[in-house]
Amino acid sequence: MGKTYNVRKIVRGIAEGEAIVYSGSFSFLGDVDLGDGTIIAEGNPNKGIQLKDKILIYNETKGSSGGMVVLITLFKKGLAPAAIVTQKPVDYNLAEGAILSKVPFVCEPDGDILSEIQTGNRVRVDADKGILELL
Repeated sequence: MGKTYNVRKIVRGIAEGEAIVYSGSFSFLGDVDLGDGTIIAEGNPNKGIQLKDKILIYNETKGSSGGMVVLITLFKKGLAPAAIVTQKPVDYNLAEGAILSKVPFVCEPDGDILSEIQTGNRVRVDADKGILELL
């Protein structure tokens, strides 16, 4: 049986999928290939993985408001992640992009998700109830 975390609800919605976990800072502007939605950031162990239909879990957002535009563009191309989870508080620019892209977004879990969830694990985000589940 998995583990359940309480999270802060930012953008409503429910998604389930394979986790992509990164303990560092992440930016949609510069860390993601806009053409195919793959992670291109040097030093990110998930380099080469496509975001489409994945649950993106990372420490905090870095960068500027341009990440919002990248997220919206990925959504329009059908390449957006299924949900976004951050360990630290929400980045409001990215939250705006998630709202416009209809991507569930939660943050500030009550546990150490960056060490307890690994890339490839199956997770479920219920941003309506404020729950992240490791399945």
